[in-house]
This record gives sequence, structure tokens and C-alpha cells, in this order.
Amino acid sequence: MIKKAFAALTALVCLLFASGTFADQPMPWQATLQPAATPIMREIRWFEQYTLWFIVPITLFVLVLILVVCYKFRASANPVPSKTSHNTVIEVIWTVGPVLVLLFLAVPSFTLLTAQLTLPENPDVTIKATATQWQWNYEYEGSGEAPVAFDSYLLKEPDRASAGKTDLAVYPRLLAVDNELVLPVNKTVRVLVTAAPTDVIHAFAMPSFGVKIDAVPGRLNETWFRAEREGLFYGQCSELCGKDHAFMPIAIRVVSEDRYKQWLTTAASDLPGAYKTLIAAADGSAKTVDVAENVAK
Repeated sequence: MIKKAFAALTALVCLLFASGTFADQPMPWQATLQPAATPIMREIRWFEQYTLWFIVPITLFVLVLILVVCYKFRASANPVPSKTSHNTVIEVIWTVGPVLVLLFLAVPSFTLLTAQLTLPENPDVTIKATATQWQWNYEYEGSGEAPVAFDSYLLKEPDRASAGKTDLAVYPRLLAVDNELVLPVNKTVRVLVTAAPTDVIHAFAMPSFGVKIDAVPGRLNETWFRAEREGLFYGQCSELCGKDHAFMPIAIRVVSEDRYKQWLTTAASDLPGAYKTLIAAADGSAKTVDVAENVAK
């Protein structure tokens, strides 16, 4: 009986990891960050685990102190309260201790911020993402005589069949879009982020990439990432921007360089045809790459 239960549990875990849903999108009751798809996100996950070594002991220590004080210095046990007002040793400890903790947190934090904010000098791809209520417009800079630019909206349920996106595990409800941002794997991508001049503030956020930056009307912000594995990754607008804020997803499809070049060439003259070819390849012979490999390695 125990062996059968263990086998069933193992099969369930394998099934969860085999689907693309575990790594590239939020999961029910998820308590950790999404698996990393970029070097920056790996550093963010490391920093999260690093800080827990300070947060957990300090939280438990303070809890124990509160319980001890509540028990030892309760009114029934101490009808005459202590009049102690000064203790040099304790004051030195609670001054030096937090300073050291903050120092150990600040150094790796500043290192991570420097890596995030230092833009690459020669990016392989430059994308401009413009936000409006409630969709994204993407423009590929320097993509040739016929520049590639398109809008990306939340995929409506009646359009799933015609778009070839009926698999809810790969194209989840409220996260799938009609036109994904297509990018090559292992290439440095520079993203210029802004919002329409007459719009409100939005935010471009992709958890698996460790990217989150505001899209401000009249201002051009910059960020970057380098996706290290192929797959379909989901994010959302992360700045409250109006009644349809919850329906403004971001989808990035990372493919091989050859497939990216082919898509970019076709998209310049036939965007729907380029997506149909790409989706057919991704959901067909390359499904093990685009879906299964979203699981963190």
C-alpha cells in the first residue's frame, strides 16, 4: 500500500513538472518565486534564500523575547514593576547587532541592484514596449525596412480555437494573449518601456526574468534580460492602472535564434501567418522544448 501511494505521489509530481504551467506562470498556493529563466532572476532567488537566514532567526528570537516578557513580567508575578532604566551592555548589543545585520544585507543587495541597473552596451535585440489601457504595443527596433510592430491583447475565450491556443495548461485563462512577444534564447534583450502620452502609469513585469519596471507617460525607462531557456513565459502589468488592470497580461515566447529570425522575417509582411507557423512548431515537434523545459533545472 505504501509503495503504491509513493508511486502515485511520484507520478503526480512528475506530471506537474512535465507541464509548462509550473515554471512560467503563477500556481495555486505558490509560496516561492517562479523558477529563474535569466541570470538576474537566479541572483534574486539566491538573495531571497539568503535573507531568510537572517529573517527567520530574528523573528523567532523576538517572538521568544515577547513570550518571556509576557510570562516573567506579568502583573501577578511582579506587583512592583522594575525601575531599571539603563543597561550599557544591552544597549551596545541592540545597536551593533542590527548594524551588522543590515551590513550583511546591504552588500549583496547593492550588488544585485548594480547588476539589474547596468545596461549592456551592445544588446542583441532592442524592443520598445508601450502600455495603454489595457494592452501592450511592441516594436522591434532596427528590424529592417518593414519594422515589426503589433498590439498584444488578452486572449478572449471565443478566439482560442482560431488562434490554435486551446490548451489551457500552455495558454492559461487571463494570462494568454493574442500576440506574444517573440525573442531569441541566450541573447541580450534591451527593453524600452513607456506609456502612451495621454495614459496612466503601468508596469512591465516578468517574474521568471526578474524584470519589473514602470511604464510612465512621457518617460522612457530601460531594462534588460537574457533568457537562458526556451519556453512561453507570463507576466502582468504590476501598477494599478484602472478597471481592467487585472486583464493586461504579458506573454514572451523564447525560441531558438533560427526560429526567431524566420518569425521576424515573416512577421514583417504577414504577422498572423508568422504566429501560426511558430505556434504549430512550438506545440508540435518542439513541444518538449517550449513547454516541458520551463521547469527549473
